[in-house]
Amino acid sequence: MKLSAQLFVLSLVATLVVAMTFVMYSFAYPLKYKYFILNSSARYNVEPSLIASIINSESSFKKDVVSNKGAVGLMQVMPSTASMVAKQLKLSEYDLFDEETNIKIGTYYLSTLLSCFDNMEVAICAYNAGPSRVKSWLKSDECSHDGKTLFNIPYPETEKYLESVLKNIKFYQNRFN
Repeated sequence: MKLSAQLFVLSLVATLVVAMTFVMYSFAYPLKYKYFILNSSARYNVEPSLIASIINSESSFKKDVVSNKGAVGLMQVMPSTASMVAKQLKLSEYDLFDEETNIKIGTYYLSTLLSCFDNMEVAICAYNAGPSRVKSWLKSDECSHDGKTLFNIPYPETEKYLESVLKNIKFYQNRFN
């Protein structure tokens, strides 16, 4: 084969690799509802990459998901949490299956956790395991040295959840910049 033909084949293979990487990346890290994410991000001062990462980890961007514990929608908001947040946001009616509403309620709740714990990783754990549980972990010498950060997460599910969200953030940061 001549050099020009070899270069053409090599170029074609490189193009296919890039295209396949893009397809796999888009499949693993979808980005639906970008407008709603950006709107809630700006309104409640939460990084859009964190919101998208939580949506990916919670529901894989599937709006009609209900967990076996009763969490609903994109951000897997518990109905009791939604009720509390809806009162704070003065929402008389809401539908957790509605994408915009779910992202608004989930992001507002996340913003309160970020303010409460003043540490993103701890707030992410609280989003998954609940703030009361995480506060008890912070008071435990087996989980925290300083009462502000966690060196041990006693729930394997929450530990895996934190790892997933943090990994996703890195990919979503590129999608929002």
